[in-house]
Amino acid sequence: MSAPLKLALVGHTNVGKTSLLRTLTRDVSFGEVSHRPSTTRHVEGARLSVDGEPLLELYDTPGLEDAIALLDHLERIERPGERLDGPARTARFLEGSEARQRFEQEAKVLRQLLASDAGLYVIDAREPVLAKYKDELAVLAGCGKPLLPVLNFVAQPGHGEERWREALARLGLHALVRFDSVAPPIDGERRLYESLALLLEQSRAKLQRLIEDHEAQAAARLSEGNRLIAELLVDVAACRRGVAAQPELERGAIRELHDAVRAREQRCVEALLRLYGFRAQDAATADLPLLDGRWGDDLFNPETLKQLGVKIGGGMAAGAAAGAGVDLMVGGITLGAAALLGAIAGGGAQTARHYGNRLLGKLKGQRELTVDDAVLRLLALRQRQLLAALAARGHAAMDAIRLDAADDKAWREGKLPEALQRCRAHPDWSSLNPAARLQDGERQAALEALQTELGST
Repeated sequence: MSAPLKLALVGHTNVGKTSLLRTLTRDVSFGEVSHRPSTTRHVEGARLSVDGEPLLELYDTPGLEDAIALLDHLERIERPGERLDGPARTARFLEGSEARQRFEQEAKVLRQLLASDAGLYVIDAREPVLAKYKDELAVLAGCGKPLLPVLNFVAQPGHGEERWREALARLGLHALVRFDSVAPPIDGERRLYESLALLLEQSRAKLQRLIEDHEAQAAARLSEGNRLIAELLVDVAACRRGVAAQPELERGAIRELHDAVRAREQRCVEALLRLYGFRAQDAATADLPLLDGRWGDDLFNPETLKQLGVKIGGGMAAGAAAGAGVDLMVGGITLGAAALLGAIAGGGAQTARHYGNRLLGKLKGQRELTVDDAVLRLLALRQRQLLAALAARGHAAMDAIRLDAADDKAWREGKLPEALQRCRAHPDWSSLNPAARLQDGERQAALEALQTELGST
């Protein structure tokens, strides 16, 4: 097993070196990110591995604070008659007392760069191109290691990317990469590692493995995220509450259902955050609107009646069940209701257990409360919006994601997926209901179909 590639993240103080390392390692807790200067005072490292093999070591270094004075000191370090190259001058500086006193922070940076295969020179692209940055590059170039400039914060307004490109080209640095550590582009890591491969040909294979592993993990996270959303939607669509047809009891049941659905959405939010390596406080959602609820129709939707017909076994009984009309609003048992009750009874104990109690409850004046389609649409819109935001979010981001309005025409206006509509007839598919059968094969098939549809829209 060969040694991992070593990269030093170097640059001026407070340009986002720690932020970049957090995003590359997907670790929101690495180091300290702050707007205060000189936050990082020591070298800290992290390792990226694929299948247990370490491929890349990243080292966060303190910010360079006085490169102008250091460059002047390096230019005067030669003895009469000497013509030292950059690495030799740097080595002499590191052996001297100034490296332990006045330039202690800069010495830490140079030691780490000398011990690394290359350096990522991180630039806050919002900053003007000042002489101190050019002097920093001259000091770093003295280490004799390849340097790849990284333009950070290019997704922020007011950045000066073109000015920096021109200035770096004048210094002979034509290879660079734009990578915003707060809002990294989808192909940001691929571009970063491919640019490094141009400078470090011997490490191309390691970097290619990192690219492939990163993209495979991104696809797996997205697929799992869609499954988490599908489980939420199935749980909520199949959820139901029985309540006597009395206004006060109905209002209480609606509040209980609202709380249950809101808590279930919050669990989905937290699971998505964990999946992408973020903290619970990294997302905030507006509250769900008050649920008006739905009643009456679900017991007699086509999927329920289809199931009754199948369980009853076909023939006249199935036809009677499929065509039965039930007048629940007047509270009486019509001929159609009686026919349906008879059909259920004839279907055997299993059918009666699943549907008989629900139907009898309705005929006794009870109502079944479920979640309106509009709320299912809202849940889908919000969680899909969150999933997209997490996939595009850098682990250096400090502000919480706010989920308010979402614009997704397919989910806002289109027909709800068939797999979701089927859930209405299966209260035992919801973890919010008692006696749930979450491993039911049909439920798993509906979940997979819904997950696929979520991933394709």
